[in-house]
Amino acid sequence: MATHKLLLLPGDGIGPEVMAQVKRVVAWLDQEGLASFAVEEDLVGGCAYDAHGAAISEAAMAKAKAADAILLGAVGGPKWANVPYEARPEAGLLRLRKDLALFANLRPALCYPALADASSLKREMVEGLDILIVRELTGGVYFGEPKTILDLGNGQKRAIDTQVYDTYEIDRIARVAFDLARTRRNKVTSSEKHNVMRSGVLWKEVVTAVHAQDYGDVELEHQLADSLAMQLVRWPKQFDVIVTDNLFGDILSDIAAMLTGSLGMLPSASLGAVDAQTGRRAALYEPVHGSAPDIAGRGIANPIAMIGSLAMALRYSFGMGAVADRIEAAIAGVLAAGKRTSDIRTAGASVIGTEEMGSAILSELGKVDA
Repeated sequence: MATHKLLLLPGDGIGPEVMAQVKRVVAWLDQEGLASFAVEEDLVGGCAYDAHGAAISEAAMAKAKAADAILLGAVGGPKWANVPYEARPEAGLLRLRKDLALFANLRPALCYPALADASSLKREMVEGLDILIVRELTGGVYFGEPKTILDLGNGQKRAIDTQVYDTYEIDRIARVAFDLARTRRNKVTSSEKHNVMRSGVLWKEVVTAVHAQDYGDVELEHQLADSLAMQLVRWPKQFDVIVTDNLFGDILSDIAAMLTGSLGMLPSASLGAVDAQTGRRAALYEPVHGSAPDIAGRGIANPIAMIGSLAMALRYSFGMGAVADRIEAAIAGVLAAGKRTSDIRTAGASVIGTEEMGSAILSELGKVDA
């Protein structure tokens, strides 16, 4: 059995608390002979700034580049509100994305049947929901230049952000979306604003060309981003894989996440290109929730998204889909049994803390058939 190099970056706030539950699952997988891991751990975010004066150290970056997969908890908090901009906790995450060229962000929006009533939408709208948003992560308006604020004099300023996409950036993210759709329900919805943005015109053109060239078996539709936002709330189950740019992906994935009832439930993956020689790709997995400093240290954080991030690592980095299925089935089993952390509490449910939820998932893992 191959040994996989796994780097844990717990980060700030509730990050260390939810990562502690992942460590328990990793140890269980090792103990049961289902996987073999060589685990390292380091700092990222505000805690790294406190220790090293930077949001991630050079030593931690070296570990990240050597790892087969990275699991990150969360970064940031009010404690670091006044640190220099380039050293802010989020800069550690942005550097990981940039230096590892993690261009494809996968954000699943899954609604477990037991949690359908936790959504703000009616049960019939979200029960069984399974959407995957594929967001381009290293281009677009967040990285385009020029990006500045100019002083025009007379009390006037001009802020400039630049939306930039090259053909290759759109081509590669489209291929990720089409490949993933083939493993799901074989439908891709591409989203942009070609009616008012030239980058949207190119986006639609390139996605259409990639589809015609190599993915004619996959259903492709195009939707303007504002219309897609409306449709996500109107009837979300019409979608399978949604592919979009950095800015719209940021917004649409948060809308999709809240359809499921809680950000505490959802993992994510950020993937690089596959190395043609080794078949390996850089990958970082993290929950979509933040560091939640208001509940940090209280033992009440929901660890499900963090454990789900490990399941995504097993699926996309290690080719261990069956083990990932087992973890996800264990999570579903715990929820079906009525166990809840406070963020997903429902009437009549048993509200438990972070460690108790981890224990419940481990117990359920032992029951789930391999």
